[in-house]
Amino acid sequence: MSYLEGLSEPHILFDTQYRILAANAAYRRQFSPDRSVVGRTCYEVSHHFSVPCDQAGETCPLAKSRESGQRERVLHLHHTPKGEEYVNIELAPLLEASGELAYFVEKMEPLRVAQGKAVVQGLIGRAPSFQHMLALVARVAPSQATVLLLGESGTGKELVARAVHEASPRAHRPLVAVDCSSLPENLFESELFGHERGAFTGANTARGGLVEAASGGTLFLDEVGDIPLAMQVKLLRLLETGTYRRVGSTDQRHADIRVVSATHRDLDQMVSTGTFREDLYYRLSTFPIHLPALRERRDDIDLLAAALLARVAPQRKLQISEPALRLLQVQDFPGNVRELRNLLERAALLCDGDTLEVAHVEQALLSGRRPSAAPRTDPQAAAVDSASTMDRITLAPGALKTIERAALQQLLAGHQGSRADLAQKLGISERSLYRRLKALE
Repeated sequence: MSYLEGLSEPHILFDTQYRILAANAAYRRQFSPDRSVVGRTCYEVSHHFSVPCDQAGETCPLAKSRESGQRERVLHLHHTPKGEEYVNIELAPLLEASGELAYFVEKMEPLRVAQGKAVVQGLIGRAPSFQHMLALVARVAPSQATVLLLGESGTGKELVARAVHEASPRAHRPLVAVDCSSLPENLFESELFGHERGAFTGANTARGGLVEAASGGTLFLDEVGDIPLAMQVKLLRLLETGTYRRVGSTDQRHADIRVVSATHRDLDQMVSTGTFREDLYYRLSTFPIHLPALRERRDDIDLLAAALLARVAPQRKLQISEPALRLLQVQDFPGNVRELRNLLERAALLCDGDTLEVAHVEQALLSGRRPSAAPRTDPQAAAVDSASTMDRITLAPGALKTIERAALQQLLAGHQGSRADLAQKLGISERSLYRRLKALE
């Protein structure tokens, strides 16, 4: 206990029955300033659960440590005096002299780059796919590894890049974003590496590039799949040697940067067709992270909708009705969060009151409708598509629930796996699926 009190990070000590035996001052100050935690279970204090985490649909570090006999790390959503917050947990088992497992020490570190509640800025989400992505961010951020963010347009790749930067030791230095798709090939090298005076027509003064601007911090290469093939070899040299030359100079310069890149393109396919260098691909993808599409995390739409409405109409304090929210939750959203934001802004402009109703969302959907894509052949995808057709009709009272029920019944009829597998395919938690199945019965 004396050892724990000397640690600056929040720590607790608990036994094999989950009972907290000691909590240091940092823990008490941050997680339980008004009430003692000694004698209570860790899952009751952190999650308000009545059973251990692994029996409530969460990953339990104690259970994992029992299996492995080693230190374990997980990302959890904890109750705190400020509300629910994402917390990095590192748990270490302690053995008796006989070798028997006796106690566990748990260190907790809040991950301040994401929230499990609606906030105006930052990453927001609670869905399993979102939490999996966030756990990878928490693991890789403290390192110097290059990170490749893979995901559809509008999934928030720049926000995740910022989260990697802000959770890293380089957070006090700049994050410099490079939009690779907007740089002409003849200016790419100069913009990235800088140039000397007289290096080309119009270069009247020497100028540093974006690599120099990111010194000590993070260079974010957005849409890296759009980098011209001739420029890819120069970027490869930067990543391999950490050195570069300004245009018009023979002097080598050292780059003190960490590189995070992102693309919505299939880089594997581009490597196969010869439009992207294989060696550069492996340099960029030391630690790839998949960003889930919005249709993979439908349970997060209510949080995102509340946060986005606060951004697009900050003075109005708009609410969204339950039927309108359910209508949003069955859309495919090929443009992901960006499309959801545009849709809500249109709906807000169409609404004169303080609550968005189904009619406002329907009208916003119809006014922003793109030509429909070719039909999909996957039966489960087709079931979801059948539910999404509701935005093209005027819904009678009760029709929304009927269509949602029919879509879920169609999915159940074609599903052969477990409930956990079905929940993952729908992008919702097992608990949410259980509630929907119970309602269906």
